[in-house]
Amino acid sequence: MLVVNVKEGESIDRALKRYKRKFDRTGQMRQLRTRQQFTKPSVNRRKEIIKASYIQHLRESQED
Repeated sequence: MLVVNVKEGESIDRALKRYKRKFDRTGQMRQLRTRQQFTKPSVNRRKEIIKASYIQHLRESQED
């Protein structure tokens, strides 16, 4: 459970912004979205390979 202590003199909007930032860092929404539908392991592997080749291409282009 996320706990955000509201400091003295701090506005609620500021505390809410800190809560949202903490929540984003936990990755809960991303995990929920991926669990909504099943993806085959082969599809996951294919996505990882495509992503890795893309990153490798970016790194190679930066070296030139």
